[in-house]
Amino acid sequence: MFNGLVSNLSDLSRLSNAQSRSISPENFTGEKGKGGMATEGTGKNCARDLGQKWKVSPSIQIKAGDTVTLANIDGCGAITHIWLTQTGELRNHIIRMYWDGSDVPSVECPIGDFFANPSGDVNLRINSLAVCVNPANGFNCYWQMPFRKNARITVENRTHEDSILYYQIDYTLTELSDEYGYFHAQFRRQNPVPYMEDFTILDGVQGKGQYIGTYMLWGANNNGWWGEGEIKFFMDGDTEFPTICGTGTEDYFCGAYGFEVKAVPTAYSTAYAGFDWLEKRGPWDTQSRYNLYRWHLTDPIRFENDLKVTIQALGWRSGGRYLPLQEDLSSVAFWYQDKPAASMPAFPDKDYTELR
Repeated sequence: MFNGLVSNLSDLSRLSNAQSRSISPENFTGEKGKGGMATEGTGKNCARDLGQKWKVSPSIQIKAGDTVTLANIDGCGAITHIWLTQTGELRNHIIRMYWDGSDVPSVECPIGDFFANPSGDVNLRINSLAVCVNPANGFNCYWQMPFRKNARITVENRTHEDSILYYQIDYTLTELSDEYGYFHAQFRRQNPVPYMEDFTILDGVQGKGQYIGTYMLWGANNNGWWGEGEIKFFMDGDTEFPTICGTGTEDYFCGAYGFEVKAVPTAYSTAYAGFDWLEKRGPWDTQSRYNLYRWHLTDPIRFENDLKVTIQALGWRSGGRYLPLQEDLSSVAFWYQDKPAASMPAFPDKDYTELR
């Protein structure tokens, strides 16, 4: 019988025994019939003439240095949508997700990078199937996140200031077959990338699964075009040479010829890929930053035993020769695999994570 987890428009007419639930500051547990009951919350003063049921608790405060639990769901099913908007420095608000009682997060990422907007730029729009960023900093993701026993989501405030978080986590309680993998997302940053070394987007994955997306914030430390580097997928025992090797950075992110129209970098945001030019100086000037995403929604990279993903930072030098670049690169890798995370690399401290 259909379990109610929609994958395309043709599923919408199919009936099932799945149960829809939602967690927000108006219903912290997602329990049936328990929404809108708050008598205390960040909206209490605004609702003082109206009382209970009138937006008493639309958000939460996260004290500086604290970690809060947004969701702790028991049962079997999948998270299907997350919406949130966050005040404060997004690079040092860290979202973590744990599946089925694991003490190791399968998702560990700055909130902004997870939603492809690391600095909270209100002028940035992401109009993709998996992630949307809408005015003004309405962050949405539609990644399907299955769990069989429990799902737990936390946010850590590593800044020195209290922050406010509005959020809603929509999920479905239903049966899952063995074919459903666990959702993972891993953040990395290297500043600068060492000369003549590739940047590692993902490494250490053990198990069976599929790679589903890449987000990158590309900080240029040289003048000139930076996107000649190839992305490489090493899988299932590959050593020196990968099974999949791309032809250039803009090619991987589904653009071409430097994303340029009449010699000007041109932003785009599509269902599967996008590029934008942040902190604009001149075209391809040093210290500019570029926002890039590529979702493998129809072309996941499947692996049986292990996976490593790297990309080269490569520009041009004199004489029509390639120049290995020493860029400021950040990435988020998204993938599914057959078990929750067994380990994650050490997360960078707040000074190394911070954007300056």
